[in-house]
Amino acid sequence: MPETRFNRKNMRQLLAVLVVMLAAALLHAETRDKAILLSVNDAIGPAIADYIERGLDKANDAGAEIVIIQLDTPGGLDLSMRSIIRATIASPVPVAIHVAPSGARAASAGTYMMYAAHVAAMAPGTNLGAATPVQMGGMPGMEPPEKPAPGAADDEAGPETADKGEDKEAPKDPLSNADAMTKKIVNDAAAYIRSLAEMRGRNAEWAEQAVREGVSLSSEQALEAGVIDIIAGDIADLLQQVNGRTVSLQNGERTLNTGGLIVEAIEPDWRNELLAIITNPNIAYILMLLGIYGLFFELANPGYVLPGVIGGVSLLLALYALQVLPVNYAGLGLMFLGVALIVGELFMPSFGILGIGGIVSFVLGSILLFDRESGNIAVSMPLIIAVSVLSAGFFLVVIRSLYASRQRPVVAGSEELIGATGRIAADFSGTGVIYIHGEQWNAQSDTPMRGGDNARVTGRDGLILHVEPAPEESS
Repeated sequence: MPETRFNRKNMRQLLAVLVVMLAAALLHAETRDKAILLSVNDAIGPAIADYIERGLDKANDAGAEIVIIQLDTPGGLDLSMRSIIRATIASPVPVAIHVAPSGARAASAGTYMMYAAHVAAMAPGTNLGAATPVQMGGMPGMEPPEKPAPGAADDEAGPETADKGEDKEAPKDPLSNADAMTKKIVNDAAAYIRSLAEMRGRNAEWAEQAVREGVSLSSEQALEAGVIDIIAGDIADLLQQVNGRTVSLQNGERTLNTGGLIVEAIEPDWRNELLAIITNPNIAYILMLLGIYGLFFELANPGYVLPGVIGGVSLLLALYALQVLPVNYAGLGLMFLGVALIVGELFMPSFGILGIGGIVSFVLGSILLFDRESGNIAVSMPLIIAVSVLSAGFFLVVIRSLYASRQRPVVAGSEELIGATGRIAADFSGTGVIYIHGEQWNAQSDTPMRGGDNARVTGRDGLILHVEPAPEESS
């Protein structure tokens, strides 16, 4: 039987494998002692969603024990909220949302996020709720219930009810006067938060009530109602209370071991900050206009370079922002149509028809630019008015300049000869010669002309000018 030999090369390879395995074990042991902290102190939007999703990915890569999202938000965009909830549910690392510090809130979209979290915690002096979609009170067709005229209820209710002095009006569904779209949005939101509550074993009845009636709870009330799991004053208190708690992940249950964890905070990077700026609907709106007008100016005046560069960069940033915002493409189309009509007025003057139509289309498109059914997001009305007034002012200046230019006498070209005065070169009757503007032209007149007399041009036929005696100037 041949003898097995271990040479130096085999020994080095074995040692390298052992070192790698030991380093991986040490790294795993080290990172399992971490808790990742993400801080949200703003309205929920694309930048916040990107920040949380990236934070969850980093926590998973680092093998963290738990992710803590410290939350203080007034609500936000529906699309971004749902993106965060999907990432939370799919996260292999347990997620605890802590409404803190005292005085913070988890309103509207924040309430949905609390219901989706594996652990829901609040600091004393905080609140959550008011999860009704914003269209409930702001969409057309949503009118308050009509109150009966004085005495009408008594007449209809009958003497028995009137004598008792009780409330004659039966309770009404708060959605009874809402339009179909509002009911659809509210029902969808109620079903969504109920499904989250049932998945996490929390109070589903109150969750639906928070959507339909917009109610809120303090931290103590939320704990008593089974809406949250714990009340924790700070992160250390939270980690101590969740230690040993079992949570359900998509890949099974896990018992949290949060004793002695090192808390590592992940701050928003430059990408999140840039995204937060450009996804502001007002900033995105301004960037889009800068892009359109910058490129138009560069195409109309090639060679300036700077307007083209600014316009191109602005338009690309605006398109990226519009990609993550709930854009209403009908509004976007109206804006582009408005700009096209205004530009068309500059090249094909229509005495204001194209320009006025362009301004109206531009204003309507600006108002409808973002889809309000996906969140309370819109361009500021003062900004729309300011931009529209500037565009209208520019349009009026251009139209006035064009009209004034049509009223001025022609100062160049052959048309300028009509009405000009010249000097007859020699006597003629019928056809002769006239000097005008330093040039010699053939002249034709129905009346005899004398050399040296002034004559006025009344018309032109090819190279022949029709002239007549010029009226004498009064002294």
